[in-house]
Amino acid sequence: MKFYMTPGSCSTGIHIILEELDEIFEVYVVNLPAGDHFKPDYVAINPKSTIPTLVRKDGSSLTEVQAIAYWLGQTHPRAKFFPADVEEATRVIETLAFVVGTIHGQGFARIFATTTFTRNEADHPAVQAFGRELVEKCFRILDAQIAGKDYVAGQFSIADPVLFYVEFWADKLKIPLPSHLFAHYKRMLARPAVQRVLREEGYNLASLGQDATAAV
Repeated sequence: MKFYMTPGSCSTGIHIILEELDEIFEVYVVNLPAGDHFKPDYVAINPKSTIPTLVRKDGSSLTEVQAIAYWLGQTHPRAKFFPADVEEATRVIETLAFVVGTIHGQGFARIFATTTFTRNEADHPAVQAFGRELVEKCFRILDAQIAGKDYVAGQFSIADPVLFYVEFWADKLKIPLPSHLFAHYKRMLARPAVQRVLREEGYNLASLGQDATAAV
């Protein structure tokens, strides 16, 4: 398989799942600032010009974090990364949607891609502040949901690497993580597959988790 990704982006979540599954895949770095995602060769495999993209062995492309994560979980049943229990499976899907659609798409997007929400530079600080407030509110909601559990569904699942990438962003931006999410983030950082991915993506492991602060 071929995996098209950008280090430190939402694709990190999928990268972790692939590593956890011990999958064999080729990595292709998509340089977003350079506009690689708009180049004809990339548009040919992903007309949305988004990342990540997973080109499967049959040559077909999968896009969207939730869809790729779901497919990987369902096609590797022995790993048990997608719960068999309907309630737990539903919670996994719920978390994927909330993280990608709201925390990332509405919260962090306002911080990282402010100009997509307003072209008026005078409004940028307010837009970014709202994004941060939304992220913190959503973190409190997820914190309550994960209380008493090591992972989103009790045991490790495809939801955890996806949750991890926004926790990772919070660490880099010094956005406080509520106590249960902070514990989840530290637990994820201790996983060998996560450490391999972060090293491959160019991050210094010693600096991660040290700057993150647990909110009271």
